[in-house]
Amino acid sequence: MTITMQPLADNNIILDTDSYKSSHFLQYPAGTRKLFSYLESRGGRYPATRFFGLQYILKRYLSVRVTAEMVEEARELITAHGEPFPYDGWMHIVTAHGGKLPLEIRAVPEGMLVPVHNALMTVTNTDPAVPWLPGWFETSLMRVWYTTTVATQSYYLREILKAALEQTSDRPAEELPFKLHDFGSRGVSSRESAGLGGLAHLINFQGSDTLEALRTGRNYYGADIAAFSIPAAEHSTITSWGKAHEVDAYRNMVEKFSKPGSVYAVVSDSYDLKYAINTHWGETLRQQVIDSGGTLVVRPDSGDPASMVRLAVRALAAKFGTTTNSKGFMLLNHVRVLQGDGVDEDSIREILQNLIVDGFSTENVAFGMGGALLQKVDRDTQRFAYKASAALIDGPEGEYFQPIYKDPVTDPGKRSKDGVLDLVREGQRLVTKQYQTFDTEYPDSVMRVVYRDGEVLVDETLEEIRGRA
Repeated sequence: MTITMQPLADNNIILDTDSYKSSHFLQYPAGTRKLFSYLESRGGRYPATRFFGLQYILKRYLSVRVTAEMVEEARELITAHGEPFPYDGWMHIVTAHGGKLPLEIRAVPEGMLVPVHNALMTVTNTDPAVPWLPGWFETSLMRVWYTTTVATQSYYLREILKAALEQTSDRPAEELPFKLHDFGSRGVSSRESAGLGGLAHLINFQGSDTLEALRTGRNYYGADIAAFSIPAAEHSTITSWGKAHEVDAYRNMVEKFSKPGSVYAVVSDSYDLKYAINTHWGETLRQQVIDSGGTLVVRPDSGDPASMVRLAVRALAAKFGTTTNSKGFMLLNHVRVLQGDGVDEDSIREILQNLIVDGFSTENVAFGMGGALLQKVDRDTQRFAYKASAALIDGPEGEYFQPIYKDPVTDPGKRSKDGVLDLVREGQRLVTKQYQTFDTEYPDSVMRVVYRDGEVLVDETLEEIRGRA
C-alpha cells in the first residue's frame, strides 16, 4: 500500500517526540490527573555538570503555539505510522489553552555546577486533562544533555588550564578566557548543533571560530558578541603560493595583519615545520615580525601534538628569545604557539606538563579544539535520564499520591528517584529533596519556575550565566 502525504511543517512541536509516546495516554492508570518528571545526570565522566541550554529549547520550541492544523497533521502522520494518537487531548490544548502548553518546568539556574545524581529540571502538567504531556516532551527536553555536556567538558578543561596558568603565569585571569578556542563547527552534525554546542563552550571561554554560536547567543541569550577571533591562515592560503614561495606567503601574513597590539595565526607545517620556524620565521622574517609590533602565533597542525608543540616552543625560544616572569617561567618574545590538531583532555595535559617541565609559562600556548569539543560526547557521557517520579490519581476511594520509580535488579545504577523532587542547598552541599506530595512550597529551593503554561518566565543573558562560573 502506498500512502501519499504532504510535506510536514517544520514547526510542528507535536511531532518532536518518539513514536511510542503517542500510545502512552492509554497506558497510565485510569484517573491519572498529574504526572511529575525530572532530569538528572546519573554519573559519568565528570563528577558534576554545568547546566546550560534549556532557555534555548523553551524559547525556540516550547513557545510555539499548537494549532488545529498541527493536530490534524500529527494525527494523520502518527496513525498512518501505526500508533494511536491523543487527538482529544491535543485539541483540548488548542481550544482551552489557545495552543499554549499546560506545563510547569522548574530548573536550576543555567551555568550552575551541580554534582551528579541530583535533579536538574522538573516537569509537571498544569491541566489534569493531559497528564501524559510531561512524558510527551521528554524527547525535546532531554536534548539539554548536549549543551550541558559540552559546557561541562569545557568547564573541566578550563579548570586544567586555570591551574596551569596560576602556576606559571603572571596574568592568569587575562589569559584564561582565550586559552581554548572552538574549532568545532565543521565537525558537528548540523548548524543547530554548532550554535548550541559552540555557545555552551562560550559560557567558559571567549574564543571561537564558530560563527553560529554568536548568532545563537545573540538571538536567545542577549549576547551582542559572545566571542572573538583573530585573522588566521589555513593550508590553502599558504600552499597556493607554492613550496618555493612559502616564505612569501608568511611575509604576506605579516604585512597584512601584523601591527602593534595585533595577534594573527599562521599554520606553518605545510612542508617542514622545523625548517619554517628555524629559517623562514627565525631568520628571514624575524626582524620584520619584531618590528611590526604584532604577536605571531605559529600553528603546528600535524604529528604528535605534544612533540610538535615542544619542538615549536623550543625553536621559537632559540630564535626570538624569552623573558622570565615573576614565577620563574620563560615567556616567548613576540611569538606564541597554537595547537589545533589532536586536542583533547589527554593531549592538553601532556602539553602543559611538558611546558612546565621545560620551564615555559602556559601563556606560550593556546589550544583549538574541534570534534572532541562539540561532537565526541553523547547522552551517556554524563548518563542523562528523564524519568517520571510521581503521579496524582483519582481512584475508587478518592485521590491518592503514587510514587513512581524503577529499580532493575540487573543494573542498580539505573534506580530512579521517586516523589516530587527539588534541589536545595544545605550548607556547602546541593541535595535533592523527595516529597511525597504535590502540595509543597519548595522551601530553600535552588530551582526556579522557568516556564509555565506556554510562557518563558526566566530570560537570562550569557553574561549572567557566565557569572556563575
